Amino acid sequence: MSKSGSKTTDASVLEAADALQQAESRRTQIPPLVARLGQGNVAAAYEVQAELTSRRLAAGGRLVGRKIGLTSSAVQQQLGVNEPDFGALFVDMEVEQGGFLEAKTLIQPRIEAEIALVLERDLERRDTTMSELMRAVAFAAPALEIVDSRIQDWKISIVDTIADNGSSARFALGNSIRRLTDVDLLTCGMVMTKNGNVVSVGSGAACLGHPLQAALWLVRRLAANENGDHLRAGDVILTGALGPMVSATAGEEYEARISDLGSVKVRFA
Repeated sequence: MSKSGSKTTDASVLEAADALQQAESRRTQIPPLVARLGQGNVAAAYEVQAELTSRRLAAGGRLVGRKIGLTSSAVQQQLGVNEPDFGALFVDMEVEQGGFLEAKTLIQPRIEAEIALVLERDLERRDTTMSELMRAVAFAAPALEIVDSRIQDWKISIVDTIADNGSSARFALGNSIRRLTDVDLLTCGMVMTKNGNVVSVGSGAACLGHPLQAALWLVRRLAANENGDHLRAGDVILTGALGPMVSATAGEEYEARISDLGSVKVRFA
């Protein structure tokens, strides 16, 4: 499984990590982190994320993969960046397919449909090729990511979302799985419903042009870290949203159907 980043002793980074950790435990919102970390300071934001990841591991947490965010060019332009970002997935973030999620455990949740990849080989080279990535993927599955923000009213910058674990909170994987040779991840269509009513549509092409392209970016980005971090056999990769995310509310059921991949759903209690 993936390792955490190294700790830092920079005061502003530790202050930001403390603020985010307290906000999550208290289910409260905090102002944007720009005043603490500086506008556009992506490096410091990843230091905050690494610090929080390290704390969670020290408390007994277990990493099971990574999520990729900002795979839409429109969202990248909105936040003033030219590449995606990533966050950590822990075992206690997974919700069972068709299971219930307590809405009160989150702050201001939203939900989006994605394609998940599960690896059967380690990927540790910063020059990993597409063919090496494809050989390392055990299977693809439909997924829902429940994103949440500790930042007040979702008024986030790139610094806020990276520091806040890529705004990730929970995820669910569908039970139907496919090998890459049995599905076209580029053209597969997605429809997400709330209580049977369509709330989001999209396709594989909406995810950085191709979900595998997003995954390859992540592999290379992690391997380039000085701490030697990389993806490992068994890791889950949430490759990014296939369509617009929507607000998630208590008492509702959300289901995503992805052509050739099947469906996945969760209920908000």
